[in-house]
Amino acid sequence: MDQIACQGACLICMSMVLVLAIFVGFEVISKVPARLHTPLMSGSNAISGITLVGAVIAAGSAESTLSVILGTSAVIFATINVVGGYLVTNRMLEMFKKKPSGGEK
Repeated sequence: MDQIACQGACLICMSMVLVLAIFVGFEVISKVPARLHTPLMSGSNAISGITLVGAVIAAGSAESTLSVILGTSAVIFATINVVGGYLVTNRMLEMFKKKPSGGEK
């Protein structure tokens, strides 16, 4: 019975951390001016890569079915975040390339 109570308390603590992280993340991002979102996204790709590694480790630890499902979904979301970040960075860098003038071919 003690193990079940401990798992329930751990789940409550993790849920509280998730909710607080959502609130803090929303507050931080909402204060950033629109013109800084693209450079911040390109800079956060390293952090997303670390998240991806952690998600792979979580998905690989087959302690329970729930941890495998949550780890796999974390891998999917972190991969989307990393790929999206690189696409936005590439688009941002395309804006700085010189366009050929009309007379040159």
